[in-house]
Amino acid sequence: MSVKILLVDDQKIVRNLLGALIKNTPGMKVVAEAENGRTAIKLALQFRPDVIVMDIIMPELNGIDATCRIVEEFPGTKVIALSMYSDEHMVLGMLEAGASGYLLKDQMFEELIIAIRTVLDNEVYLSPQIEGSVSKDIEKNTCRNNSGSQPC
Repeated sequence: MSVKILLVDDQKIVRNLLGALIKNTPGMKVVAEAENGRTAIKLALQFRPDVIVMDIIMPELNGIDATCRIVEEFPGTKVIALSMYSDEHMVLGMLEAGASGYLLKDQMFEELIIAIRTVLDNEVYLSPQIEGSVSKDIEKNTCRNNSGSQPC
């Protein structure tokens, strides 16, 4: 059975490129694409993806708010943030919302596959470029979040 993936990014070219690359990865299938957080929530309900690759800054509903709602409604779904921003505010915002991983766009494809496999093993994945810079805060927030005491 293939891993069902939902791609969420306001840039169609990013969704198309990721979709084409994932299509050629054995055991993985893109089931839907969304251009904003509102559509992502609707498609998560419809397709029940295993993994959502989520941009952060999007129109209508941003990735942080969409992630928070998705992980509340679909606790088994893993969300991986895909962003060009590596600042602590964005990383911690996504992790506090319930994301299982944070990937920088400049690392893209090979790292994305590793991130997907990592979060499916119930581990947190962070791009190496951000791991060291915010690791203490991330560890503290991730532990609190995984305990279920962090409300959205």
